[in-house]
Amino acid sequence: MTGLVLKLAPNERVLINGAVIENGSRRGRLNIVTPGANILRLRDALHPDEVNTPVRRVCYIAQLILCGEVSESQARPQLIRGIAQLGQVLLDNQSQSILALATAAVERDQPYYALKYLRQLLPHEQNLFAINRS
Repeated sequence: MTGLVLKLAPNERVLINGAVIENGSRRGRLNIVTPGANILRLRDALHPDEVNTPVRRVCYIAQLILCGEVSESQARPQLIRGIAQLGQVLLDNQSQSILALATAAVERDQPYYALKYLRQLLPHEQNLFAINRS
């Protein structure tokens, strides 16, 4: 079976095409076979007050697509531009690889994967800000 496999912790919530779904008291697994379904783990969701860094801003754009707050066609250029801007600042090989994967996901109309890749940059960004504050 192809598609996205979500492994859910007990009582974990996920947003699928605008509907909040809560797992039961045991670990669960969902196979999402519908192409283009918008999925967001609510534990990974950024609150608007938390969108205070460049990587978080780009993640938030992808999140808005997954929540159905903006259309993918409307937000896609902004998402591509944000990833490109991050690529001009995060010059290490690992970040560049992650950004390439995120760009490819956006080009394939897969905002879930774009967000998944972009979230990998959050610890790196946090470290950079900590170094600059020292």
